[in-house]
Amino acid sequence: MTSIIDRAERFGENLYIDTRGNCEKPVAFTEAVINGLAQGGGLYVPQEVPSMSVEEIVALAKLPYAQRAAAVYKAFNIDLADEKIDELMARSYGSNFDDAAICPITTLADGTHVLELWHGPTSAFKDMALQCLPQFFSASAAELRERGKLDHEFLIMVATSGDTGKAALEGFKDADGVRIGVLFPDGGVSDIQRKQMVTTTGANVQVWGVRGNFDDCQTGVKRVFSDVDFAEKLMAEHKVSLSSANSINWGRLLPQIVYYMSAYAELVEAGKVEAGQSIDVCVPTGNFGNILAAWYAKKIGTPIDKLLCASNENRVLTDFINTGSYDISDRPFTLTPSPSMDILVSSNLERQLFELTGRNANAIAGWMRDLNEKRAFRVDPETFAKVREHFVADSVDNAECLAVIKRVLDEQGYLLDPHTAVAYEVAQRLRGENPVVVASTAHWAKFGDNVYRALHDMAPGEALPADVAALTGCQLNELIARETGRDDIPAGLANLDVMEVRFADVIDNGVEDIEAAAEAFLTR
Repeated sequence: MTSIIDRAERFGENLYIDTRGNCEKPVAFTEAVINGLAQGGGLYVPQEVPSMSVEEIVALAKLPYAQRAAAVYKAFNIDLADEKIDELMARSYGSNFDDAAICPITTLADGTHVLELWHGPTSAFKDMALQCLPQFFSASAAELRERGKLDHEFLIMVATSGDTGKAALEGFKDADGVRIGVLFPDGGVSDIQRKQMVTTTGANVQVWGVRGNFDDCQTGVKRVFSDVDFAEKLMAEHKVSLSSANSINWGRLLPQIVYYMSAYAELVEAGKVEAGQSIDVCVPTGNFGNILAAWYAKKIGTPIDKLLCASNENRVLTDFINTGSYDISDRPFTLTPSPSMDILVSSNLERQLFELTGRNANAIAGWMRDLNEKRAFRVDPETFAKVREHFVADSVDNAECLAVIKRVLDEQGYLLDPHTAVAYEVAQRLRGENPVVVASTAHWAKFGDNVYRALHDMAPGEALPADVAALTGCQLNELIARETGRDDIPAGLANLDVMEVRFADVIDNGVEDIEAAAEAFLTR
């Protein structure tokens, strides 16, 4: 049996530090996953990012996906035995996905490579991480209990803009020693997304609608995590500690790095890219985690050149990448056909800036303080130059998003969801000579109302015809499938109408409101 000590002797122990420099000492991977958010509000990053040769990355294509993921985790030298990593990955990526390739690549007639990240149980890219994170969370907790570092249970608190919530619920339901509560913006997710969450089975789950937008949800949850008195109360009265399954948790980000490395290997294996040839990657971007994962894949050695950041009308990231100024002080929040990107506070940008400043925790702490107090910050010229070295960005308005869905179906015979449509359009605008991989983040049937609008040349937000509006989300998807000659609606989306609605509570977004709801959940 290969032990973590053997691997540490070969590669050196890889601990985790935080982006704001508040942690007294680095922690192991298992502790970073369990803690979720670092002490003082910073985010965990590994002390060392491993390097892999192009040959090693290309060789991943010879392995089943679960083994590819295990190989990358072992390269990060996490503090679990090799055999345990193999076991957990086999559970994470298997029959729970509807395609043996896990995340297959479809190459369109125009040469665009679409990385389909939505073949998991909730039909969104979040499954790629959230079928994996719960496995490693439970294993990490067990490991820490064996080491005498843990004697309590956990409450996972998740703010979601639509997809993370259901994926987290599905991953953590009925897990031992864990309860999970999900908060989503009431009226700010699609009908299908809402139904997926409120019909979730499992004895250890809870879902709340929140009055406000996603940023209100996310800010409220972050403030709960920062409330020391509440943490002490949970431990004293319930023997429970808070943790997170959002992409602020490094255990959410690491699985996403895997699929970009895997995609490059598959393109080489298929003869669509030569080994060592650079590609560009375009990602529909809200909280910055998905595109940050592509940057880490590049850092490890994957031949990725430019990272194309695709925004919708909430284009704060596009403006930042183009100007070096992150300013939401007077920026309106817009509801769009791509709700999972309707975000103004992009949490994972903090990790990216930490890396691009040469890991300057003081700079990060200052910028994050300015963002919290002034709702704006500007990076220094040197950091901005680093941003521009790796990233280019553009945004797509609501009308064009819908137009792209129809155009790509008509011209390429491929039906995009509204998030992937944003990325596809930005990829066409910004692509150069390199092959382009577009991260496809959701199945079209999760957003049937806007797909219907797109296919019928309707304006964004335009009222659906009365007979169509009377349909449930599942019935609308069946109509779209008939009209387009498709038969690919995932089973998990097709049967929502017959599922029992278990959760109907809507709460305010204040810290006290969220904390009261969490305590009521723990005592039910």
